[in-house]
Amino acid sequence: MTAPEGRGIAEHRHHSADHTFRILHVSTGNVCRSPITERLTRHALADRLGSERTSGLIVESAGTWGHEGAPMEAHAATVLTDFGADPGGFLGRELLDEHVIRADLVLTATRDHRAQVISMGHSAGLRTFTLKEFTRLVRAIDPATLPDPEEAGGVVDRARALVQAAAALRGWLLAPTEEADEVHDPYGAPITFFRSIGDEIHEALDPVVTALTGVPAPA
Repeated sequence: MTAPEGRGIAEHRHHSADHTFRILHVSTGNVCRSPITERLTRHALADRLGSERTSGLIVESAGTWGHEGAPMEAHAATVLTDFGADPGGFLGRELLDEHVIRADLVLTATRDHRAQVISMGHSAGLRTFTLKEFTRLVRAIDPATLPDPEEAGGVVDRARALVQAAAALRGWLLAPTEEADEVHDPYGAPITFFRSIGDEIHEALDPVVTALTGVPAPA
């Protein structure tokens, strides 16, 4: 996967000129939930596709009240290590306009984060979901209706089609409860709670990564 670019404000990319797909994970401080989600996503994509085929997929994170330059919480790093993912080199970021402008898919920890991203503008509404909301919508999409990841355009075209299909379903598949779309903040909690949140995130990501790649999780 390509490393995140610099921080200069950029216009929204023309897809024909830049064949990449950028996933942005958003939480509050960008030291617990979104770092876990970012690194688990990268790990799962590499595990299923290998490094060469993930070159067009860029996965990053930021926080609505991001601790700029801070390392992720130690318990968050432990959770990532438990899953075999790499916590190294992470630095927190405050969510900026440029992150939303560049993102093809924004996945947030909570409905409040989703609302904050959408309130920033940049036509973000159709590409911003809570993680669990996106998982629910993805489960309802027939993978046969998505582009074949082995054909021209690969996983990037498939990912764009997946986001469009999920956005079209949003008004039809509502959450059973308000809490169903939330990933709660483990900041300051013991490692056991961090691990339960890590399990929640991992479980929610699995069908998303399968839909993005067309490759199920290894047995």
